Amino acid sequence: MDNCLFCKIAEKKIPSTIVYEDDDLLAFKDINPAAPVHLLVIPKKHYATLSACTADDAPLLGKMLALAPKLAAEFGCGVQYGADGEPSGGYKTLINSGPDGGQEVYHLHMHIIGGPHPWRGQR
Repeated sequence: MDNCLFCKIAEKKIPSTIVYEDDDLLAFKDINPAAPVHLLVIPKKHYATLSACTADDAPLLGKMLALAPKLAAEFGCGVQYGADGEPSGGYKTLINSGPDGGQEVYHLHMHIIGGPHPWRGQR
């Protein structure tokens, strides 16, 4: 896609603060964070929305989701369990799809949002 912001980031034509990269995915810090931790995970291949994916894309989508707890832990907002077995910490994963879903950039992306509350515009 010639005019896709996230394609340009994946191609390193636009700078970003990259926190993870492999052959399929790129993760970087959101430039307008809604919380202390706000990362975006994108596939390097362009998909306009989650609705553009098919069953054949399930491995890629699973890889995106499996990356979330790893990155959350690295950035200090992973779920941890105390000696009493009670959980603490935590994060949110979010994929906006389409205009009514709040999608602003039409390249599939997953938000990883975490850290102490309150969060701007999130709950």
